[in-house]
Amino acid sequence: MKEKIHPELKEIKAVCACGESFTTRSTQDAIHVDMCSLCHPFFTGKQKLLDAEGRVEKFKKKYAKHKK
Repeated sequence: MKEKIHPELKEIKAVCACGESFTTRSTQDAIHVDMCSLCHPFFTGKQKLLDAEGRVEKFKKKYAKHKK
């Protein structure tokens, strides 16, 4: 790596909209995020599967006869 061309990485405090904070390294002075691993639906298990136009039921109905 070339010297004196890379920005300096600092240890900073990132803050989520839910109030959770964690430390990370960044070239910025502060980071504010909308979602973190504590409030994101994928990680909390509260994710809702949206069925647009009954596609899931249509798939299940189509392949139900192929079950063993």
